[in-house]
Amino acid sequence: MKHILITGSTRGIGFGLAKRFLEAGLRVTINGTTQPNVDMAVEKLRTMFPSGQIQGFAANVSNKNEVEALWENTSKGFDKIDIWINNAGIDQPHKKTWDIDPESIGNLIGTNITGVIHGSIVAFTGMMKQGEGQIFNMEGFGSDGMMMRNMTVYGTSKRAVRYFTRSMSKEAIHSPVRIGTLSPGMVMTDFLLKSLKENPAEAEKNKKIFNILADDVDTVTHFLSVEILKNTKNNAHIAWLTKQKVMWRFMKSLFVKRDLFKLQ
Repeated sequence: MKHILITGSTRGIGFGLAKRFLEAGLRVTINGTTQPNVDMAVEKLRTMFPSGQIQGFAANVSNKNEVEALWENTSKGFDKIDIWINNAGIDQPHKKTWDIDPESIGNLIGTNITGVIHGSIVAFTGMMKQGEGQIFNMEGFGSDGMMMRNMTVYGTSKRAVRYFTRSMSKEAIHSPVRIGTLSPGMVMTDFLLKSLKENPAEAEKNKKIFNILADDVDTVTHFLSVEILKNTKNNAHIAWLTKQKVMWRFMKSLFVKRDLFKLQ
């Protein structure tokens, strides 16, 4: 039975992935920055999957010592970690770069970039000792070079995630550890909805695009979880919202209208 650890999995895409892996009968370790939040997420999952094998540990991924402790605690509970997913990430204040306070920038870089680096190194080191494993890093807006006003710092962090992952996968090419990226596209998470509420004027402009391209968490995590478990390649790029799908969505929008916000 495979064992999967997901950082930043007390809500959103991380929590959705945890559900999908538990549905598949796998063992799952939940992670968040505080133990109360982790415990709440674990308890919620246990009500859905009474016979599921679930555990959870708090760790701030920007602190390497805490990430190392996360590996140790997780391994003690369920032994070998087959798949480690660096999903933890935070958004930026929706302001121009020069209006963002240094603390917010530091926190974002610490989680979105440094956290991915720490998680990848710790997982790689542990997986080399156990003889195999897979690491996946979560991409986001900006990974492909796309730019948007008031998203500069966040987009920079996700662009860095793509570069780091692809470069590390090349370094690891002759190892028994496979490293890749996950690209969920636009997902209707609290993360996205919060950003829209903070900027109602821009939100109205963007809702049309979101209704064409965005999807709910369950849809996206079902696809990602299946593809993760099927993967046998190093430097894999598992993407939900491909260029072909984007083109089809825009063509389809001429005839079929979606409203993802009516139930929010």
